[in-house]
Amino acid sequence: MPASPQSATLQVNGQQIAYTLRGDGPPLLLLHGFPQTKEMWEETSPALARRFTVVTADLRGYGVSSKPEGVEAMSFRNMAADQLELMRALGFPRFHLAGHDRGGRTAHRLALDAPEAVASLTVMDIIPTHLLLDQLTQKVARAYYHWFFLAQPAPLPERMIGADPQAYFESCLLGWGGASLSHFPASALAAYRRAWADPACVHAMCNDYRAAIDVDFHHDARDLDRKVHCPALVLYGADGAMAKAYDVAATWAPHLQDMTARSIPGGHFFIDSSARETAAALLEFLSPLPPL
Repeated sequence: MPASPQSATLQVNGQQIAYTLRGDGPPLLLLHGFPQTKEMWEETSPALARRFTVVTADLRGYGVSSKPEGVEAMSFRNMAADQLELMRALGFPRFHLAGHDRGGRTAHRLALDAPEAVASLTVMDIIPTHLLLDQLTQKVARAYYHWFFLAQPAPLPERMIGADPQAYFESCLLGWGGASLSHFPASALAAYRRAWADPACVHAMCNDYRAAIDVDFHHDARDLDRKVHCPALVLYGADGAMAKAYDVAATWAPHLQDMTARSIPGGHFFIDSSARETAAALLEFLSPLPPL
């Protein structure tokens, strides 16, 4: 039986990063997206922890991790550096890596910036950041309006969200391919709501989206010709906004040397609505890979 989950925070890369560790075996880092926290993996981690040492972590600016000030501080490069240092501090210089939404973008950046550390990469329900912003369509702009609302200069979106943050962020959970609150574990929703009630967290999440346009887009533009060479898995919600707007696998093919892709039932938040299928897909991908 895997050991009971252990939760703590570590000071790494100048940030306090909250994490939970469970299981035994090769290390696997799971990163959440917007507007969630590491608790999004509650339903998926137990199955994975039978084969892997599973680390789930709050990105900087999210959950109970520290909230640095400034737009550039919330770039995917800085988020990735935190997670790399966290895994090194835990004794895992090389690890499997999977991320959903913003966590997927952080994972892709980490694989580019520290390829020696990443044994495999899984990105979930995203297309490359540069492609989304550089070739924006009306359909995607309508579905992903939040990219541009949250990126407006402070404090406009923060003040508007602050009028009723719970209602705003719940509307995000219910969008992008459909979900209901019943898909989200009560304990995870409680963690999200605590984060949404923190103005510093709201501000940091807005800075995350500001950084995507002002910082990350330019980082990615410089790396358009680079590929991730480790085994890579692309998962996406069969009914999600990305699958309806793109051939998701085709958007990643130029960037991933050794890619497998498949859909999972559900929308953007398929990890919550189809936790068993998500864990099974990860295990099918990871289990045949050579030992670290």
